[in-house]
Parts: sequence; structure tokens; C-alpha cells
Amino acid sequence: MFQRSKSSNGGAAAHGETPEFRDIGDLKGQVAVISGSTSGIGLALARAVAARGGDVVLNGLGDPAEIERTRAELEASSGARIRYHGADMTRGEEIADMVAFAKHELGRLDILVNNAGIQHVEAVEKFPTDKWEQIIAINLSSAFYATRAAIPIMKAQGRGRIINMASAHGLVASPFKSAYVAAKHGVIGFTKTVALEVARDNITCNAICPGFVETPIVEKQIADQARTRGLTKEQVLTDVILAAQPTKQFVTTDQLAGIFLYLVSDLGASANGASFSIDGGWTAQ
Repeated sequence: MFQRSKSSNGGAAAHGETPEFRDIGDLKGQVAVISGSTSGIGLALARAVAARGGDVVLNGLGDPAEIERTRAELEASSGARIRYHGADMTRGEEIADMVAFAKHELGRLDILVNNAGIQHVEAVEKFPTDKWEQIIAINLSSAFYATRAAIPIMKAQGRGRIINMASAHGLVASPFKSAYVAAKHGVIGFTKTVALEVARDNITCNAICPGFVETPIVEKQIADQARTRGLTKEQVLTDVILAAQPTKQFVTTDQLAGIFLYLVSDLGASANGASFSIDGGWTAQ
């Protein structure tokens, strides 16, 4: 027997009626936890949530005074409640505490974004084992710990959105990035499994797979690739970093925010277990 579709307020939609979707630009009353959100992609998504009335728990590394300035500025400019939790993404108990903190401080948890990530560029036979363990922990295992803690809260609320920030490297590989590629492929598989488990709970789990975005982590990659390959930074940018993207342009954080806002809205309710490539055509090749 087919279930009747439901409108965003939880009531069944009568036959022939248009469901009352929440405006894609309205996140008032919602709470988001975004790991790795003190800079780069994570901060851009935090700004997108706050600008639309949603409350945010920031997380990430950086100078404490600068993090507080960012938090206070975002709160003042948006009117949303902005908190910070300094969970270490290599420690599962701290990640779980971050999720509990959001519920305790802000009353609920509607959106979880597993975004924290690091990179190290080196050939497999020279790859430092401590870097391998750190990248797998931060880029993959942290998503497990956060999701594990968030699902019971979302189930109790009757709705939730989980976004895993994967990468084009979750779908294809590049040399000298064994740990990162392995972790991001793992994120894609984890996304699919979670989506299947929560499909009947009005919770979705999707992955966004950006190409190269001009962020601090990419700036570091340019320097690392120059060292590893014996090239100038300019050569790395044109011949390595953007070589795979047919547009020859960086993906912008605004473009990532656009797909993100769709996925967390009611319009994105049937997108589940999917991987969305925002990569200028990289993985179309």
C-alpha cells in the first residue's frame, strides 16, 4: 500500500493539492551543526544558514580570538544564535558532545554537515603513517561519530537533513592523495548506507562532491603539489589543480551553498543517498 504524501507541517496532503513546501530560503527555527566551519566551505555554509534565519554551531581550528570574532560577527549580522564547539574531529567522544551541545544550547538539531577535512600530498610509499590515520579519522570517521549522535535527535523530531561534504575525489582518484581519496570514497559509501537506514524517518543523507574550491586547504595543496612534482605554483594551478575541470575555473562557495540549501529544504526531500557533483564537469570525463 502506498503512503499518502505529507506536507511540510506533517499533515497528509489531500489528493490533488499542492504540498505546502517550506521556502527554500527560510531556515527559521532550524539548527545546524557544521564541522570544519571556521573557514572555507564550512564557514560559507554557516553564513548561508544564518542569513536565512537558522541557528548554527560552528566548529573548527584557528586562533580562538579570531574564531570568536567570526562567531560574534555572524551572530550580529544575521540575528541568528551562533555558538562554537571546539570538538577535536579525531576524538569520537568530543564529536558526540558537540552534537549534544547543539541540542542542549539551541533546543534541537535539524541539519548536520560533516565538512571537516584535511589533506596531505605524497606518494604511497613515502606517505607518513600518522598522516594516513589523521586523514581517515577527520575526513571519514568523524562523519560516523557525528551522524551516530545526530540520528536519534532527528528521529525524535520527525525530520532531519545530513549533508556529507565529499569531493570529486570521492568518485575518481588522483595520484599522491591516497588517504584523502580513500576517505572520500568511504564517505560516499557511508552516505548511501545511512540514507537507506533512515529513509522511513523523514531524514535524508546526501553527499556534495565539489571540484576544486579556492579555500585554505587548496592553497596548501598548491604548495604541496609544487614541492612533490617539482613545479612552480603557477604551473600547478594551471596544469594540475584546474587541469581536470573543463571550465578551468574554481567552484565557488556560493555555488555549493545553492545545492546545499536545496538539499536541506523540503524540495529536496526525495534526494536521498545521492552524490551531487559540483565540479565544472570534472567527473563527466
